[in-house]
Amino acid sequence: MSARIPVHVTPRSGRDEVTGWRGSELAVRVTAPPEAGKANAAVCKVVAVALGVPGTAVHVVRGAGSRHKTLAAEGVDPEDVRAAFGEPDAGLF
Repeated sequence: MSARIPVHVTPRSGRDEVTGWRGSELAVRVTAPPEAGKANAAVCKVVAVALGVPGTAVHVVRGAGSRHKTLAAEGVDPEDVRAAFGEPDAGLF
């Protein structure tokens, strides 16, 4: 069981947080810079904490060098994602 989560990442932000849905993507802000995978690791950690799974359960499967990424969360189903973050805002995009 795993869930795919589309995310939009803002690196070098003031804090590490999930700010909610931005259209069909989950908006995630991290303080880490986009250098040597630091922002990707921070995004996975922030999402893992929000989902209540170990940090190793979340990884980037697409868009490692982009702000627009797809994460895979192992041990999580889409219903768990909706419970943690709500429904995507389909009206924006």
